[in-house]
Amino acid sequence: MGEAAEILGEETSTVRFWANCFSRHIRPERNAKGNRMFTPKDMETLKTIAFLLREQGMTLEGVAKKLNAGSDELGSKMKIVEKLQGIKSMLEELQESL
Repeated sequence: MGEAAEILGEETSTVRFWANCFSRHIRPERNAKGNRMFTPKDMETLKTIAFLLREQGMTLEGVAKKLNAGSDELGSKMKIVEKLQGIKSMLEELQESL
């Protein structure tokens, strides 16, 4: 859970909440200690949820509808936003070094 939260840049309580809210789409396995172990597919779904909530300003209900509908267009938008965020970070680093 902690690793997933760190990757997403979210609090563990937020990731836990999303996993519970969207249990139809996120099905983490549990290890012997009972810790949630997210699959790569679960992580992609969590990234999609974060994108829709944070970047697109959708509600939880809207996210649920989008996940139920499944959209290739959404995946493309997410990849573009991720690339743009990477470019922005590189530009900020470059600006600081000047």
